[in-house]
Amino acid sequence: MDAPKETGLRKVTSVASIPEMDDFDLTKLLDKPRLTIKRERSFDERSLSEMSISRGLDNLELGYSPGGRSGLDTPASSTRNSFEPHPMVAEAWESLRRSLVHFRGQPVGTIAAYDHASEEVLNYDQVFVRDFVPSALAFLMNGEPDIVKNFLLKTLQLQGWEKRVDKFRLGEGAMPASFKVLHDPERKTDTIVADFGESAIGRVAPVDSGFWWIILLRAYTKSTGDLTLAETPDCQKGMRLILTLCLSEGFDTFPTLLCADGCSMIDRRMGIYGYPIEIQALFFMALRCSLAMMKLDTEGKEFVERIMKRLHALSFHMRSYFWLDFQQLNDIYRYKTEEYSHTAVNKFNVIPDSIPDWVFDFMPTRGGYFVGNVSPARMDFRWFALGNCVAILSSLATPEQASAIMDLFEERWEELVGEMPIKICYPAIESHEWRIITGCDPKNTRWSYHNGGTWPVLLWLLTAACIKTGRPQIARRAIELAESRLLKDGWPEYYDGKLGRYIGKQARKYQTWSIAGYLVAKMMLEDPSHLGMISLEDDRQLRPIIKRSSSF
Repeated sequence: MDAPKETGLRKVTSVASIPEMDDFDLTKLLDKPRLTIKRERSFDERSLSEMSISRGLDNLELGYSPGGRSGLDTPASSTRNSFEPHPMVAEAWESLRRSLVHFRGQPVGTIAAYDHASEEVLNYDQVFVRDFVPSALAFLMNGEPDIVKNFLLKTLQLQGWEKRVDKFRLGEGAMPASFKVLHDPERKTDTIVADFGESAIGRVAPVDSGFWWIILLRAYTKSTGDLTLAETPDCQKGMRLILTLCLSEGFDTFPTLLCADGCSMIDRRMGIYGYPIEIQALFFMALRCSLAMMKLDTEGKEFVERIMKRLHALSFHMRSYFWLDFQQLNDIYRYKTEEYSHTAVNKFNVIPDSIPDWVFDFMPTRGGYFVGNVSPARMDFRWFALGNCVAILSSLATPEQASAIMDLFEERWEELVGEMPIKICYPAIESHEWRIITGCDPKNTRWSYHNGGTWPVLLWLLTAACIKTGRPQIARRAIELAESRLLKDGWPEYYDGKLGRYIGKQARKYQTWSIAGYLVAKMMLEDPSHLGMISLEDDRQLRPIIKRSSSF
């Protein structure tokens, strides 16, 4: 008889140890229902208001369990012990492991794509920081944290390199967009070449890399319960260097980060310059993760104070000025312009005639979302998936706003999901607007790539947001759509078309984060406790009363 095929999933235990529960009220724990996916405040997430300067790293959420469980944030799946993986799972694990990159015998990441049919490799054979995140989460959920630790330490070393574009030197805290391992079989040596943006299309430094690194460090700590890595002087310094770049004072009048086009997952010219929602949501999440991991020594205390001030300002700004629902859209439509003084309602002087026609039909009476960008006299009304999902996971979105974003998914399923999850942004820009905004980019044509294309990797973010908001049925429906085609199509990087029906015209096959995104979504839906490593609970101290009359 043939031996059963290995699925790639390791057997992991899911019982929390007694020392982990010392800080909890066990009577409440026993009373808590374990078989629902109702969204509740987790036992191990400390409120920012409960954080005392004297407690230091004790405030790091330690609700982990040995062997891969990631905490008490969400109840365990009732069917975990009877789990029979979908046939795609074994294929996905095999492909994911094939993409591993080794440096001096140790795995340090996964390449972007493993496409043998592609004639041009370009930079798809490199390890990208943002691309590795879903791979890292998959390995953590499967009880394999070593590769994640290796990646975190290796990229931390690269942060210390001198970074230059022509004759200009980048900030010390900048993290690389990617790195490549070069093997010399004759000399039997391995060397690393890093890219900080000097080789990227457009020569733009990745603003999101540092944020993803901090978020992943927290995910590793949550999953393993290993505080020693985050406590090391190198990791503490790495966090401080990243935050120094973001918290420096200048001419900004807003708490949001000013960014160039192409500085994030959308790494080509797509009109996201200014204050893109993706960067602001990741910035907010990285600040909260840093707050939990920062040691309260002399330097740490100063950063904690700066982080707290920025979080309060950023949460108010985003929830007030970036949020759009039916009522707010109607208010903007009726705005007066050219208002002067601190009593102005239309603070950014948004011209009502600049509201695009499509948004009036797109906006349901039930639902809402964070718009793509807000700056003087400019509001980008496009919907962006990553920014809105991260807003939910980081609790930048209030519980009411998070629920409204999920309502929007349900009300506008065909537009945002269609036949393959999910649209990176909606809607596509086309015709004259496309020529002006993208500079006639042949890759970002309408309903393709970053311009309204469909990206399977975003499935893990959607699933996490669904579980956190108590809407697992939305995630299940999206996963079933993905399972109908992803493996058969060869794990494409992205799909084209209004409904995401066609494999992208330049999409690489066996795209690693498409594979990892599917695995993470499956494992989270099967065991929702994994959500704890990538989710932060709402903190009421960051929820000031917001009055509509003073929003703009």
